[in-house]
Amino acid sequence: MSDRIFGAIGLLVAIGYAWAALIIEESFLSDAVGPKAFPLIIAAVLAMASIAIFLKPDAEPRWPSLSRFMEIAAAVLVMVLYALALPEIGFVIATAVAASYLTWRLGTAPLFSLVSGTATSLGIYVVFHLVLGLSLAKGPLGI
Repeated sequence: MSDRIFGAIGLLVAIGYAWAALIIEESFLSDAVGPKAFPLIIAAVLAMASIAIFLKPDAEPRWPSLSRFMEIAAAVLVMVLYALALPEIGFVIATAVAASYLTWRLGTAPLFSLVSGTATSLGIYVVFHLVLGLSLAKGPLGI
């Protein structure tokens, strides 16, 4: 039953996503494919996956305990706080904190989690900002 609910919700999200893509206004300077193509592909893949889940659900799952749900809620909260903190404290610091917390909750030792989160943040910064030249949120340290 829960897979069918998940499939139906996924299908509704895909329909909403496709509708949002279809109302994108195109500029006269757009390329041959246009700005609608990629979102429509994502919507189609999501719709097909949702239909497959709806039509062929797995056996009834064993739901996790309340403490595990709290772990998931805490991870979601960290991601929301990450999105809110990103423009204020910058990409490197926000990503290091979020990645450190998430790796710690996945079972890494606290000290190694801090090292891993910081290395991940710096690695992403180097690749996306320094190598590819993409703009990332700058914090109080200018990075």
